Amino acid sequence: MAEGGDFDVCLQSYKYVYRPDLLKGKVAFITGGGSGIGFRIAEVFMRHQCTVVIASRNLEKVKAAAAKLERATGGKCLALPMDVRKADQILKAVDDALSHFNRIDILVNNAAGNFLCPASKLSFNAFKTVMEIDAHGTFNCSKAVFEKYMKDHGGSIVNITATLHHRGVPLQTHAGSAKAAIDAMTRHLAVEWGQYGIRINCVAPGPIGETEGMRRLGGSQLKKTTGSYDRLIRDIPAGRMGTKEDIANGAVYLVSPAGSFVTGTNLIVDGGHWLTQSSSAMQARL
Repeated sequence: MAEGGDFDVCLQSYKYVYRPDLLKGKVAFITGGGSGIGFRIAEVFMRHQCTVVIASRNLEKVKAAAAKLERATGGKCLALPMDVRKADQILKAVDDALSHFNRIDILVNNAAGNFLCPASKLSFNAFKTVMEIDAHGTFNCSKAVFEKYMKDHGGSIVNITATLHHRGVPLQTHAGSAKAAIDAMTRHLAVEWGQYGIRINCVAPGPIGETEGMRRLGGSQLKKTTGSYDRLIRDIPAGRMGTKEDIANGAVYLVSPAGSFVTGTNLIVDGGHWLTQSSSAMQARL
């Protein structure tokens, strides 16, 4: 668990669900890997002996994250600067990763942008920005890694999405639209790129504690003394908030031999929340 309110610290202990050397010899490229869910995916991959590349716009942030990850796991983590909206930066980052490690077996498209806003107040540019980071960024990175490595060697791609678009959620038209596009993209690419030995899947997190996203989007639901937090937990059939480790373990399954016959699907990791989620709390903010 995180200490001192710092969400992006490594686990003090990790309980292995899979064998520790499950990803030995593999290299993973993770966008947005310097913080939040991406950081934890990087850590858990490294604890399974995977070499990791983390890329983000803020080079100092990913350098600091890489140092934390290497100290905690004893593995290798390369930090690279990259904006998922800019093809030239993506191509250079992929080239740099390949020059260091000679391979990219796994791509995790985790970089995302989100905020709460009624559709009526959402600017044209704000909607465009979220679509560019989430949907365009997922395609941009997938295409770059496909062309430069996976087309000839195969691999696994995991796209981090959400459940917003399965039912419709107030204040999230921009993010829900982008995630719906990623879901569709995942299915199309799984069909087109299967012939190259590439599997593409999604992981859709539910309410995940100790993340910046939950702090920004969850508001008072983060405070365990509030009625809104109690309502949130009641809405989750599993009876608890999710953890970043839950998402990371789901990603490990999809990229491992255990998921070798799984492609074009969406692994929802939310304790059943999307089945029961009430929109009343967000509706009240409109």
